[in-house]
Amino acid sequence: MTIHDRKSNFIELGRFLGQFTLTTEENSEKDVEYAGLYNELKNKIDNAVHHNGWFTRENIIFALNEWSKALKEENLDAWLEKYDLQDHGEQKTVAVIMAGNIPLVGFHDFLSVLMSGHKVLVKQSSNDKLLLPIIAKFLIQLNPEFENLIRFTDDHLKNFDAVIATGSNNTARYFEYYFKNKASIIRKNRNSVAVLTGNESEQQLQNLSRDIFQYFGLGCRNVSKLYVPKDYNFEQFYPAMYDWNDIMNHAKYANNYDYNKAVYLMSEFKILDNGFLLLKEEETFGSPIATLFYERYSSEEDLKQKLEENKEKLQCVVSEGFIDNEVKFGETQHPKLWDYADDVDTLAFLLKL
Repeated sequence: MTIHDRKSNFIELGRFLGQFTLTTEENSEKDVEYAGLYNELKNKIDNAVHHNGWFTRENIIFALNEWSKALKEENLDAWLEKYDLQDHGEQKTVAVIMAGNIPLVGFHDFLSVLMSGHKVLVKQSSNDKLLLPIIAKFLIQLNPEFENLIRFTDDHLKNFDAVIATGSNNTARYFEYYFKNKASIIRKNRNSVAVLTGNESEQQLQNLSRDIFQYFGLGCRNVSKLYVPKDYNFEQFYPAMYDWNDIMNHAKYANNYDYNKAVYLMSEFKILDNGFLLLKEEETFGSPIATLFYERYSSEEDLKQKLEENKEKLQCVVSEGFIDNEVKFGETQHPKLWDYADDVDTLAFLLKL
């Protein structure tokens, strides 16, 4: 299979995923050729919502549509242009251990392995195991050569040459030991932060609300902490969050909000509260669900140094004209194909195997 074949197949996959909307019934006959797989994936979306209480239909459709946009020809060309992807060397088997915090969170690794010309051995999280197999089935129907390139397993990994594993800081230690004799990318916990100056427009803060609340804040690209000036007044911040107030209709989120609020109040911590988002002053990065940490700063230069010192703990820094490689307000959940997790170039790693 040539790189041209692989690329055109994923472009077709992108078109297929773009058919799914929150009112999918309207589109069920849009592409007759793939009607069977369309209905199968539609059913898996229903099943995934029941299987994992954090996977709402809205968030699954959002993920599918983001991948549909990413797999457009111009995006694939922009991503791949700097790599030598002509067939070369021995085809390897790469094991990919996926997280399950948000829908299809491991798809980029899956895509990268196949685009590099290697075989992928997928070990999914039990929290997100229903959607990717149907996507693989679509690729195999499109091009039967994929059948020899894609394998899923629930067992102990064996017969592989390299590994890409995503997990927590604790599981990373296990991965590092277990895969010490394999070429590997081992990912740990990362969080995202936003830097506010007090001069943000209402629109910028509304955009920031998407960075905070999309996927209930479960992704490493979700903003979990704010840096604000010493005299920052949150009166301009909370109104911009209001469009997300119905997030409290989700039972699991509401339970976390109630629990964390009770813990903070009983511990006599000072918190701010608007009825669906708690703000707590805290130096650490990873805030619990329904809580956003914040830290005040008095010097921009000191804050830049702090962010640089902690860059290995951070996935995204959201700001406007504050540092290099910042992410614009509202853009954390719209990563480009070349926005690699942990800033490790996955494709370059794969092409060196």
